[in-house]
Amino acid sequence: MDRRSAADRRGGRVPGIWRELSARFLHGFELMAEAPQIPDEAETRARWGGFAWNEDNQRKANEILSRYPKGREQSASIPFLDLAQRQVGAETQTQGWLPVPVIEFVARQIGVPYMRVFEVATFYTMFNLAPVGRYHVQVCGTTPCMLRGSDDVLAACKNRGLVKGGTTPDGMFTLTEVECLGTCANAPMVQINDDNYEDLDYDRTVAVLEALARGEQPRTGSTIGRQTSCPEGGPTTLTAMVDANHDYRSEWA
Repeated sequence: MDRRSAADRRGGRVPGIWRELSARFLHGFELMAEAPQIPDEAETRARWGGFAWNEDNQRKANEILSRYPKGREQSASIPFLDLAQRQVGAETQTQGWLPVPVIEFVARQIGVPYMRVFEVATFYTMFNLAPVGRYHVQVCGTTPCMLRGSDDVLAACKNRGLVKGGTTPDGMFTLTEVECLGTCANAPMVQINDDNYEDLDYDRTVAVLEALARGEQPRTGSTIGRQTSCPEGGPTTLTAMVDANHDYRSEWA
């Protein structure tokens, strides 16, 4: 009688599946470890329960609402959440985040249930649902950036003391790995608050972080001096138009 298990008789496929499931299970714990930590609700409500627009943002909110017809105020969800996050950031000297009471405030402002706004805030990664540092460093890890060296960018962040999902003890930097940020031609890149830094490597990433830590504003865009997304060596087509307009039509005849 063959006393081997059914899995063994089939060539060991079940153990292989279990190994894969175990790997995914452990990866899930890694992702949980990287997840930002949301403060205690009582603490959050005590700090942000009375949130309201400041005078300047009240004017901005009124202008935003004026863009939409009566009964379509829900269309202001995204700009209101962005405005609220920026106000929280200004009050905390960080990039800003959206405590639950602030999301509730936005829902009241546009006259919709809280969940209608919460589902927007949780869908878009531009909104932070937990506190972040003064600089939110979002490293793109999608295929083009990965192939061009995003691991070196992450290594530079790690060696500067940044940990994915965490904020440095001085409150300066929060590190997040994100999906495509739409700058594939200049990969690898990071988005820090509202600015992109592109064509990075280990040393150039360190230079950007060190400049920010010193209170300086590094030049945004390409860190190797290329214009927007032009080829690294400069334009290769329509070169006569680099400095001035040029009519090529006579040359094409």
